[in-house]
Amino acid sequence: MNDAHPVISLKDASIFIHNILILSDVNLSLQPGEFRYLIGRTGSGKSSLIKTLYGELPLQQGDGEVAGFDLKKLRTRQIPYLRRKLGIVFQDFHLLMDRNIKENLLFVLRATGWDDKRLMENRIEKVLDSVGLKTKGFKRPHQLSGGEQQRVVIARALLNEPEIILADEPTGNLDPQTSDEIMTLLSDIHKQGKAILMATHNYSLIRKFPSSILKVDKDGVSEVGAEVLM
Repeated sequence: MNDAHPVISLKDASIFIHNILILSDVNLSLQPGEFRYLIGRTGSGKSSLIKTLYGELPLQQGDGEVAGFDLKKLRTRQIPYLRRKLGIVFQDFHLLMDRNIKENLLFVLRATGWDDKRLMENRIEKVLDSVGLKTKGFKRPHQLSGGEQQRVVIARALLNEPEIILADEPTGNLDPQTSDEIMTLLSDIHKQGKAILMATHNYSLIRKFPSSILKVDKDGVSEVGAEVLM
């Protein structure tokens, strides 16, 4: 695996928001099928880093590549194509409250170029089944629990069969038991060969579901051992 071309690579990158420097000297890589945690204090820049990886924030300095796309040369019109290769799991769900779960997923498929109704129906059924919500497609988000809504978000992230999942505090709004269930689901997805980069401040989850850890701080991003969780 170590000889494979990374699906995510940042070299000497600086992360900006509106020309304000958030992080500098960022170096990280994610190999195909690898699971890595991204930890750091609140406000350390974890979310800004992830936003840079999916094209929400432009990469102004340094080099970066995600799923074969050069972040330094990324144009606005290319961003939808980049995101087809990514699954993004947000802390706050970002579901459309005025439509049911199936319609939420249809919206994403249409926005990413799907137009065959039968194929869309089949894909939605498959991803909902994979997250344990096969019978919940007719419900609206407010009729689901927080854990069920996050399962919908994960299903949405899987729609285009991405090679990479970017998860930004996916258990941040969930109780401990539900957080464990979501982590088990993400672990199962990882075992199917998906690369996952997950930002979290929940150290107890990392202890239960151990994997390599990257720490974000004023010095950039560095690999750390499990002793940092003590």
